[in-house]
Amino acid sequence: MAKDETSSVLDDAGARQIAQGRCGDPFAALGPSSDGRHIVAHLPGARRVWIVNDTDTAELTGHPAAPAVFTGPLLPFYRLRIEWPDEQFEERHDPYRFTPVLGSIDEYLIGEGTHRRLWEVLGARPITHEEVDGVHFAVWAPNAERVSVVGDFNEWNGACHPMRSRGATGVWEIFVPGLAEGAIYKYDILGPGGHPVPLKADPVGFGSEHPPQTGSVVRRLQQHPWQDTAWAATRAALNATDAPISIYEVHLGSWRRPADEPDRLMSYLELAEQLIDHVAELGFTHIEVLPISEHPFDGSWGYQPIGLFAPSIRYGTPAEFAAFVDAAHARGIGVLADWVPGHFPTDQHGLGRFDGTALYEHANPQEGFHPDWSTLIFNYGRPEVSNYLVANALYWLDEYHLDGLRVDAVASMLYRDYSRQPGEWIPNKDGGRENYEAIDFLREANVETYGRHPGIAMIAEESTAFPGVTGRVDQGGLGFGYKWNLGWMNDSLTYFGKDPLYRKHHHNDLTFGITYAFSENFVLPISHDEVVHGKGSMYGRMPGTHADKLGNLKAFYGYMWGYPGKKLLFMGQEFGQPREWNHDAELDWDVLHDPGHAGVMRVVGDLNRLYRSQPALHRHDTDGRGFQWLLADAVDEQVFAWLRRGDPGDPHIVVVLNLTPVERSGFRLGFPMPGRWTEALNTDSALYGGGNRGNDGVVETEPVAAQQEAQSALLTLPPLSAVYFVEDRS
Repeated sequence: MAKDETSSVLDDAGARQIAQGRCGDPFAALGPSSDGRHIVAHLPGARRVWIVNDTDTAELTGHPAAPAVFTGPLLPFYRLRIEWPDEQFEERHDPYRFTPVLGSIDEYLIGEGTHRRLWEVLGARPITHEEVDGVHFAVWAPNAERVSVVGDFNEWNGACHPMRSRGATGVWEIFVPGLAEGAIYKYDILGPGGHPVPLKADPVGFGSEHPPQTGSVVRRLQQHPWQDTAWAATRAALNATDAPISIYEVHLGSWRRPADEPDRLMSYLELAEQLIDHVAELGFTHIEVLPISEHPFDGSWGYQPIGLFAPSIRYGTPAEFAAFVDAAHARGIGVLADWVPGHFPTDQHGLGRFDGTALYEHANPQEGFHPDWSTLIFNYGRPEVSNYLVANALYWLDEYHLDGLRVDAVASMLYRDYSRQPGEWIPNKDGGRENYEAIDFLREANVETYGRHPGIAMIAEESTAFPGVTGRVDQGGLGFGYKWNLGWMNDSLTYFGKDPLYRKHHHNDLTFGITYAFSENFVLPISHDEVVHGKGSMYGRMPGTHADKLGNLKAFYGYMWGYPGKKLLFMGQEFGQPREWNHDAELDWDVLHDPGHAGVMRVVGDLNRLYRSQPALHRHDTDGRGFQWLLADAVDEQVFAWLRRGDPGDPHIVVVLNLTPVERSGFRLGFPMPGRWTEALNTDSALYGGGNRGNDGVVETEPVAAQQEAQSALLTLPPLSAVYFVEDRS
């Protein structure tokens, strides 16, 4: 094509805009011309370019104002043949000849903020479009002037693959033919005024590079052949408030390391064998993984995520994470994941000022910056942002068959003045501190997750007295299934941390919690938060000698498993790890050579088995009908006793604690029913490394009144112990 003819197809200014990557409407400038006669292609570094089809070939001409912009006559059903400087030839399809992928319904739902399956339209998805294999990229950046996808496939050049704007929706898309799973990419964005934005990872990317690299990686979903149909049919019953729920909380990177490679993290597939074996042997019903979404900083433990749709590559691929979940289900174990919709980090490749404006966050730092964690706060009042988060929750439940989500830092979302001084926050429209938009978001998330995935469990880490966290949304509640009982945790750890000599002065720490124990559906959490930042381990929190610490810890677990509420225990605490948790190293498994630590682990396993097998210990965990004090005022003795009830016909259970280092022989305790009561568990048993003091396996009541009961029995209460008596109905 002659020079003047080339210029008539595309003027100099237009050619330079294309070459500089500043063309705001690339699908109007590149590819087939609107009159169907010419083609424009931008191929930086190419020596020569031809347009070809099955019958014809024509060489394109470099534009005089921008030699990497080639023009020429259009051929039907064409491809581009390129000669590179090393005399290598390549034939490829032209991205700018393809029609849009997104449909009008998708556009409408995205714009409205109600596209609940957002991951099926945004992100990077390998597809076949117009009979050609490639990858469809789509990203929301409504204030951008130009968005390009860049990666190892185009030498990270933002001028190579500028995307098509979908107008008012704010979405940009492009189909790149020939790309496949494994391609590394980011988005190159020009914000308002054409100002460059740091390269951004994909907000809906399904994979990421290994940190410290920060690129997104094209991953194909639905690659795992799920085998958990039978599990799904029973899940609702297993997550119900009348079910035994005992959760093992785990940080996958520091649970265990390969024996011959102590610096390597275990993979999802290795964990699918070893971790699940451990959890099953100890009788836990669920695993809860600390946030599995991709995150740049190991030391955040996942609580500062950037790749909300990407399982962390630290442990393997998305398909391998799915295999981990499936393996747990095959063993009858549910999988929960911590979910972090409350904030996100300020890393340049993340969501902050994504399109050159405060898009996902609030512009005003009094609303959009979290002073505790130096992170950004989502703008829940923006429909597209709220929908992004709701869709993310649904994604994990749908694509990875998770059985529920534990929502992190709910209190920080509920209150505008959370961790702020007067004058550092903006009141709501009524002048109050409640964050109405966050409250609406949480309700919406719970309605959608429960509505689309019946039988899952949404769990709130919420540390205040905000009313109705587990109340129904249609009755003004937030709609969670469960709430962590952090008040119980704080009071209990305060009490057990005291020298037994002074415990009588803190008696109410163990009795007060029952006054609100049934106001919500509670989980009793001994989580990772209690064994970091100088707090020590559960073993380390206990007073006294080594033997005293073990005795106190076993008694604590006996207290916890007998108390109303579902159970959660962080890894390592099941065997009384002496050292505070370190996310950079595996647990102190070697302490299991000590019979005392091995005994703690046997106690936890037996408590789980008793809890699961005895309806009285779980049927009414969230219902006051299941609990009755038998002895709550023995202040000097520090002996506590209560009754747990199940449904009619279920054996009753009496739990007795002696929380001093003094054995109490001949201690008379009132029992609510006459007859024989089996000593089902005694934390002082020799099986657990204890002194083997107790009641020879059974007690018989007699008609002697005690503690307002007509029947009673004389008990031997070992020092620092918990003893369970099960009603014998044989």
